[in-house]
Amino acid sequence: MHTFLRIVSRPLVLVGIPVALLLSTVFPAAATAEVPTDPPVFSNPLEITNVWAPFQEGGVKVFRGKLDGQRLVVTELHLSETRFFSWSGGTAETRIVKELEFVDGVLEEVAWEFFAQADDGTVYQFGELVDEYEDGEVAGHEGSWLVGGAQKRSDPPGTAAAPRPTILMPAVPEVGDEFKPEDLYPIVDETVLILDVNKRAQVPAGRFNGLLKLRETSELPDSVPERKWVAAGVGVIRTRSSEETLLLISTNLEPAEER
Repeated sequence: MHTFLRIVSRPLVLVGIPVALLLSTVFPAAATAEVPTDPPVFSNPLEITNVWAPFQEGGVKVFRGKLDGQRLVVTELHLSETRFFSWSGGTAETRIVKELEFVDGVLEEVAWEFFAQADDGTVYQFGELVDEYEDGEVAGHEGSWLVGGAQKRSDPPGTAAAPRPTILMPAVPEVGDEFKPEDLYPIVDETVLILDVNKRAQVPAGRFNGLLKLRETSELPDSVPERKWVAAGVGVIRTRSSEETLLLISTNLEPAEER
């Protein structure tokens, strides 16, 4: 089932300037999204023009924060490698983002996320592979899933098979929109609700305007709601829950209004 509830066209506002007007100059495809199709069509899946889920080869983002009172550092790397997925009678090539999570200076988790942009501007997720570490060794792969399941020798055993990609970010997000980036209960489950489209936030990496504010919830046991702030051209810059906080401290990605 297509989980995204709606894509609508009322213009967003960024510090008094309609975002649609601003982005149509910088990122035309993001502002002139086509009507979504089901199933989605991936003619140029590696061309990520959706400013709310940006990708740049060689891109780096570094976060710091707290996890249950412990020091937390997360590094996000935009890789040059890609991966193909067979789906719906065709093949889609995906971008790869690698995340490394350190707790009190110790590597706890490495994850690879796979995503591609459909012709309507929506960015879809094709899975995530997870390595959990204990004492410097891989100890598990909880939360690993891929569209079609494990297909390579390097894919962890027990990787869950999803029937279709999920929506990571709609082309034209608006308040009240709801979608599921992860939808394979009880392996992974996540629902995102857009709360605001014109927030401001200050983080160590700088001050950002015109942010999306999201609420993420999950039906998984022991999960807690999380809020995220997303900047055009940069992506997530801040997260907060009762267990974890993260703030962007450095990146070579540029906000859309500065490009």
